[in-house]
Amino acid sequence: MNREIHKEGECLNMIRPVKDALEVLNGKWKLPIIISLSFGNKRFSEMAREIPNITDRMLSKELRDLEMNELVKRTVYDSVPVVVEYSLTEYGDSLDSVINELRNWGLQHRKRIFAKP
Repeated sequence: MNREIHKEGECLNMIRPVKDALEVLNGKWKLPIIISLSFGNKRFSEMAREIPNITDRMLSKELRDLEMNELVKRTVYDSVPVVVEYSLTEYGDSLDSVINELRNWGLQHRKRIFAKP
């Protein structure tokens, strides 16, 4: 990001879309859910096991939010018993590069902070 003097309003034009993105991805559970689904379609219980410390209630709430924002698709199979599977939508897949960049930054940050004497 260039730190030169910018025209009035450019800062706000940078802040708005970042705030919008954070609004959709807010909280400590949405990104772990998206990451879990990036490794393939999952049933509810599979995600609950993969994501440490998430309660069933919270997982259910966050999945509804992600589905409402078109990042996750819920598929109900007509079987006995009924099987429900969650998957990332194509739109949800568009977060791959963002998540990879966050991962890279997080790895660098851990090295920097934990390497201090």
